Amino acid sequence: MKTLYLDCGMGAAGDMLTAALLELTDSPQGWIERLNALGIPGVVYEKSASEKCGITGTHVTVRVNGEEEGEHEHEHEHEHEHEHEHEHEYEHEHEHEHEHEHHHSGMHDIEEIVKALPLPEAVRADVLAVYGLIAEAESAAHGVPVTEIHFHEVGTMDAVADVTAVCLLMRALAPEEVVVSPIHVGAGHVRCAHGILPVPAPATAYLLRGAPIYGGGVKGELCTPTGAALLRHFATRFGEMPVMRVSSIGYGMGKKDFTAANCVRAFLGETEDRTDRVLELSCNVDDMTAEAIAFAAERLFAGGAKEVYTVPVGMKKSRPGTLLCVLCDEADRERMLQLLFRHTTTIGVRECPMRRYVLDRTMETRYTPYGEVRVKRTSGYGVTREKAEYDDLARIAQEQEISLAEARRIAEARS
Repeated sequence: MKTLYLDCGMGAAGDMLTAALLELTDSPQGWIERLNALGIPGVVYEKSASEKCGITGTHVTVRVNGEEEGEHEHEHEHEHEHEHEHEHEYEHEHEHEHEHEHHHSGMHDIEEIVKALPLPEAVRADVLAVYGLIAEAESAAHGVPVTEIHFHEVGTMDAVADVTAVCLLMRALAPEEVVVSPIHVGAGHVRCAHGILPVPAPATAYLLRGAPIYGGGVKGELCTPTGAALLRHFATRFGEMPVMRVSSIGYGMGKKDFTAANCVRAFLGETEDRTDRVLELSCNVDDMTAEAIAFAAERLFAGGAKEVYTVPVGMKKSRPGTLLCVLCDEADRERMLQLLFRHTTTIGVRECPMRRYVLDRTMETRYTPYGEVRVKRTSGYGVTREKAEYDDLARIAQEQEISLAEARRIAEARS
């Protein structure tokens, strides 16, 4: 299986991810020319060789109207602590009077910019989805609606350029699986438009909920909101480097120097089809109603069970009963046991460890004339298939008064 592994031991930013992916291509300079040909307003991409701690890689610079992000304001640096601006600097609508000299863009403006670019529809959808994650994170972090989040002119185009480049390169490399390492977010504080914020910045922390992250002795913002949003959108899963036959390695260098090499490493290669270990927890009950069993199953699913199912069985004294089976990760054993004892009448639960062979699964959002539809793609063992989510199909069918089959044809039609 074609697998991309991203080593984020020094965090991630949009320019670092762009540079790392460029090094995996056959023609990095050709890609720079292709990116510049997109005509993103005022944007020019440049690549250069960069060395960090004796390691050579690529650094990508994005200039907006000749100005590099961070150059429009004095960069504040302490002797022992590097602090830099967010990749995109936002302003709330009611604060515009403080910066009359700059133009600010809202999400509608971003959408118009992206829609005007000559991008494949799949890439355009990726770009809008990533930028939507950024806006959602800023909105949640600062307690204002997305419609009131506005982005600084230079930071906006810089982020659009980074997101567009990464989305194009990811589609070109076409990995079947993207594994992201635990993410080093840095430590200390970062300066933005509203003052000094803790690291990880609130928007970054919001975007990385549920992902494995850690801080450390490196002072500074290692993972930016744009980097976090890109990782969140493209990651199939987070974890350690899988066993893989590596065909190419890319080093995407950051701007600043630290005691450790400031880079994102990208490994492209082949992995074996995936297996994992699960537990089967089971019990027999003969004194529960169908409603009570259904409620117990709902609680188990809500608690993180991979699967819950029932089988009719014959029990002692010729009583008809139900075998209730739960599949879960080993780490969820105690929670599943508590739920089984709380919501069923059983007095004993059996455990059986199992090895599970699984197809790789990714979820993508497909845009149709009737709204967004989530589509699950599965692949492995020589099999590839996709299926639209039932809830989204049912919504379209009901709203448009068409059959479920017609809604499925609309959703699964490729752009």
